[in-house]
Amino acid sequence: MKVLVTGASGFVGGRLAPVLAEAGHEVRSMTRQPEKYTGAGTAVRGDVAEPSSLRTALEGADAAYYLIHALDDEDFERRDADHARAFAQAAKEAGVGRIIYLGGLGDDTDDLSAHLRSRRLVEHLLGSTGVPVTALRAGIIVGHGGISWEITRQLVEHLPAMVTPRWAATRTQPIAIDDVIRYLAGVLEPAEAEGRTFDIGGTEQLAYVDMLRRLAGLEGRRPLIVPVPLLTPRLSSYWLALVTDVDVTTGRTLIDSMANEVVVRDDSIRKVVPFEPMDYDAAALAALGERARERRSA
Repeated sequence: MKVLVTGASGFVGGRLAPVLAEAGHEVRSMTRQPEKYTGAGTAVRGDVAEPSSLRTALEGADAAYYLIHALDDEDFERRDADHARAFAQAAKEAGVGRIIYLGGLGDDTDDLSAHLRSRRLVEHLLGSTGVPVTALRAGIIVGHGGISWEITRQLVEHLPAMVTPRWAATRTQPIAIDDVIRYLAGVLEPAEAEGRTFDIGGTEQLAYVDMLRRLAGLEGRRPLIVPVPLLTPRLSSYWLALVTDVDVTTGRTLIDSMANEVVVRDDSIRKVVPFEPMDYDAAALAALGERARERRSA
């Protein structure tokens, strides 16, 4: 199958492209700078901000993975919507059979954050031209280089004591990046996955503060964690920018989303792509191990 992977140089796309290639698919890896691309697949130039470039990138593709979003932009909602519209139109014109999208968990009846609302809108817009969309919705993805994971790891490793706002008590269902990739690759061909939306998550539902404590235990640390209910999202984002390498805009966008409970409410994906996901400790250890290997080889 001819498959286009957008965001092929990113946290998810960079792991997905080699898995698809190893499975025998003809992978086209979309990037704004193909001359610098060193990953799996054939590099093709494409930029969602330049609709004309998408037609060439999508030409001949049977399916396309949409793994793009703009967390570090104050106007990310508008940008994400414009990009999704352009991609959906280009996919229709190219005759793409299926779009696979990685979005975010969250109850549609909840007062969703701007970030999660944007994920839902992108999901809708990708299907607006009639190309079937398979959407996978995930919460926090645990893996080396992932933004949410890096916030968790750096907080634990940089602070002997920390204050935690109200959002730290919100439940999430973290999932290992390797399991995300297994699900993304697994829904590519089954007919029963076409046009459906699936929740994906690991085996445990945890409050964010529990994730911090569990990771600290794995690393042999015992940070003092003190809840402070009045710490606002704006102050929290500045705090994150001081003690992690995540910028203020991205930090605030993610923190706003932490007010929403993001857990799996429908596990029907387990019938389409059957396997046992990792628990949180296994996912965290895998992420730490990958980081250690990367640092040794640098």
